[in-house]
Amino acid sequence: MLTLHHDPGQPRVSRGWLFLLAAVLLCVSPTAFAVTGDIDLTTSVVGFFAVAIFVLAYALVMAEEKIHMRKSKPVLVAAGIIWGLIGWVYVQNGMSETSEHAFRVTLLEFTELMLFLLVAMTYINAMEERRVFDALRSWMLRKGFNYRTLFWLTGGLAFVLSPIADNLTTALLMCAVITKVAEGDKRFINLACINVVVAANAGGAFSPFGDITTLMVWQAGMVAFQEFFVLFLPSLVNFLIPAIIMSAFIKDEKPASVYEDVWLKRGARRIIALFLLTITTAVLCHTLLHLPPVLGMMTGLGYLQFFGYYLRRTLPRSLERKRERYSRRGDNKKLEQLGSVVPFDVFNRVARAEWDTLLFFYGVVMCVGGLGFMGYLGLLSDALYTGWNATWANIVLGVVSAVVDNIPVMFAVLTMQPEMSHGHWLLITLTAGVGGSLLSIGSAAGVAVMGQARGAYTFMGHLRWAPVIMLGYIASIAVHMWLNAASFTQFH
Repeated sequence: MLTLHHDPGQPRVSRGWLFLLAAVLLCVSPTAFAVTGDIDLTTSVVGFFAVAIFVLAYALVMAEEKIHMRKSKPVLVAAGIIWGLIGWVYVQNGMSETSEHAFRVTLLEFTELMLFLLVAMTYINAMEERRVFDALRSWMLRKGFNYRTLFWLTGGLAFVLSPIADNLTTALLMCAVITKVAEGDKRFINLACINVVVAANAGGAFSPFGDITTLMVWQAGMVAFQEFFVLFLPSLVNFLIPAIIMSAFIKDEKPASVYEDVWLKRGARRIIALFLLTITTAVLCHTLLHLPPVLGMMTGLGYLQFFGYYLRRTLPRSLERKRERYSRRGDNKKLEQLGSVVPFDVFNRVARAEWDTLLFFYGVVMCVGGLGFMGYLGLLSDALYTGWNATWANIVLGVVSAVVDNIPVMFAVLTMQPEMSHGHWLLITLTAGVGGSLLSIGSAAGVAVMGQARGAYTFMGHLRWAPVIMLGYIASIAVHMWLNAASFTQFH
C-alpha cells in the first residue's frame, strides 16, 4: 500500500556494546531476580537490557526515513530477544509454564487484531482494484474546484471516510488528489496535506474501524461500539479549528483542470455493500453473541471469497455481452479496455495487505507485552495514574503519541489496566487518536503522506503549523470533558 524512499546517512550502532552487555548478562544468575510468586525483573540487568533493546529498536523505527530500513525489522528482532530473555530466566527458576502461558496470551491478543485488520485491508484493496477510489478522485478532478474548495473537500472527505476506510488509506487517497490537481504548488500541497492528516486522524478517533488504537480499545471491551460516537463532536472540533485557520492562508485561485475517464469494474458496488455487511456482522458478533469481532470479520472474508468465485465464473459471459454492446456503439476505447480485464482474485488482495504494518504491530505488541510481564508497565501505571491525575496522564500520553507511535502507547495503557472512569477511557481513545497529528511522524497517515508528497509535505512544513493543531487538540479535549462530563463518574 505504501512505498517510502529514504535518504542514507544514519550512523551505525556499535556492536561491541551489545556483546559487552550480553557478556555481563550471562554472568548474572537469574535466581537473583526471583521474588515471591512471579519474578520481578524491573531492577535486574536482564530487565535493563530488555528495555535497552526496545529503545534501540524504536530508535531505528523512528529513523526509518534516514536508514532505509522498514519499521517491522527491528521490533521483530527485539520481541524475540525480550521473550528469549524472559524464557531463559523462567526456565532457570523452574517456572517455564508461567512464561509460556504469558506469551500465548499476548500472542492471542495480537492474532485477533491482526486477522481483523487483514480482512479490513483485503476489502480496501479489493475496492481499490475495482477502481472505487480512482472513480472518486476522477470525479473531484473533473469538477474543477478552486484551491480553497479543494482544501475543504479533501479534508471533509478524509474526516468522513476514515471512520470506515481507516485513516491511512483515506489520507493516501486524498493526497493523490491534492498532488495531481495542484502539481508544482508546494505551498498549497503542504497545507492541504496537513489538513488531510489532521482530518483523517480526527475522523478515525470516533470509530472502532478508524484506527488501530480505537480497534484495540473496542476489542478490549473498554468502550462499546456505539459509545465511540460520543467522540464525534470533539473529533470534529479537532479537525475544524486548524482547518479554519489554515484556510485563511490559501489563495483563492483555480488550478488547471485535469480530466480523467475512470469507470468502475464489475462488482465494485457489491463489494462496498459486502464490506458494510462484514462490519455489521462483526458488530453483531460482539454485541449480541459476546464473541470476538474477528469472528464476524473472518466470516466477511468468506463473503468476499464467494463473490470473487462468482465474478470469475461469470467473467467470460460478462465480457461477451459488453463486447457486443461496445461494438454496436463503435466505442473502440472501451473495447480496448476490455482486453486488459483480468479475473478478480481474493488472495491477490490479501497478498497486497500492508504486511510491514502488520508485522510491526506484532513486534510492538510482543515487546510491550514482554516488558509488561517483567513488571515495567506496573511501574509506569503507578507513576502516571497514581502519581498523577488520570486526566493529565491521558492528555500527556496523547502528546507523547506524536513522537512515539500511538500503537505502543495504547497497548501499554490497555495492558496496565489503570483504574479510571469511562470518561477517561474515552479521553485516552481521543488523545491517542488525534495526538499524532501534532507532528508529521506522529501517525501512520502522516508518515504515508510524507512518502507520497515527498518534497512538498515535509516534517518542518508540518511543524510550523503545530501550534494551530495544538489549539484543535486542546479544544477537542475541552469539548469531550464538557459534553461527556457524566461519563467521568462512571467506572468500567
